[in-house]
Amino acid sequence: MNDTQALGRETAIGAAVVLAGIALLVFAYGSAGRTQVAGYELLARFNKIDGIGIGSDVRLAGITEGKVVSSRLDDKFRAVVTLRIDPGVQLPDDSAALVETDGLLGSKFISLQPGADEAALKPGAEFRFTQDSMNVTDILDLIISQAKAKRAEAPPPAAK
Repeated sequence: MNDTQALGRETAIGAAVVLAGIALLVFAYGSAGRTQVAGYELLARFNKIDGIGIGSDVRLAGITEGKVVSSRLDDKFRAVVTLRIDPGVQLPDDSAALVETDGLLGSKFISLQPGADEAALKPGAEFRFTQDSMNVTDILDLIISQAKAKRAEAPPPAAK
């Protein structure tokens, strides 16, 4: 085998690898953001949804019962999230949607808390009760402020 044949073979292999990479990127880009979940859609409005994106889980009692299918800003700069819920799950009208975290540093998801109302949320309805995302900094600030308040309430130490 001469140098020209080896160069041609290496070029062909390199071109095949590049084409396979391009095909993989096209497939990944084309399927990104598409969540094919059967069910009905509900809306939830939050002030902050840090970590929630298209495809994030929607859980009820820890079981995934839907996905986030879209998000947008309303005219008051609040996040409006569209959830697609499994058709077998009928939520009471006074149910709540909360942004929660899987563990201390885990991924975020929407947790559904069923209410006690007799009427069920209809497709396209909006949750009346929501709770925004909290990040680690917010939680630490809350703990520190509570500790400072307790210290301020405590009587000063007795002098010896």
